[in-house]
Amino acid sequence: MSLTLYTHPLASFCWKVLIALYENGTPFEQRLVDLGSPEASAEFRQLWPIARMPVLRDTARNQVLPETSVIIEYLALHYPGPERLVPADPDAALQVRLKDRFYDLYVSEPMQKIVTDRIRPEGRHDPHGVEQARALLRTAYDLIEQDMADGRRWATGDAFTLADCAALPALYYAHKVEPFRHSHPAAGAYLDRLMQRPSVIRVLAEAEPYFKFFPET
Repeated sequence: MSLTLYTHPLASFCWKVLIALYENGTPFEQRLVDLGSPEASAEFRQLWPIARMPVLRDTARNQVLPETSVIIEYLALHYPGPERLVPADPDAALQVRLKDRFYDLYVSEPMQKIVTDRIRPEGRHDPHGVEQARALLRTAYDLIEQDMADGRRWATGDAFTLADCAALPALYYAHKVEPFRHSHPAAGAYLDRLMQRPSVIRVLAEAEPYFKFFPET
């Protein structure tokens, strides 16, 4: 097996790549990285000095790839499966990439700001930054609600794509820190559809034993 994905079980960006792998039944080894272990951290930093997950290693092609969108596009190029997560049509592909960036930058990133602030040491919290993150999330929710209110099933239409791989972890965790189901019902219904996807069910089941470590408050 040439593909190894270095992950953390609670990391939203790791979920994004796992969903893509499970959608296409791509054979790979998943290696959990404990950055709290000096040995594991040093080993991972040799692979990718930035030390952010996920990272895909492909021994068959002698490649090490960080960054979720790049990983998924790489898989589509070199390990394609039945689900085309990036459309062949250039204009459609551009829309998918736009939504992918939207969910990463305007939902995942502000969500992570709120979560990481919860685990900062006493006296090192950033209430202004957290409120800015919440405001950005609320704006993003409004835009998602507009998109989903037009009757589309997935992020860009009828096909499940890279953008939906990004949307699930972003919305799943964002709802925990800035709930939106009641205020944005179409966005909430979209999250429900995502959570019924077999690849997503598998990802959530694998993460479930670790949810007790998520900083709820």
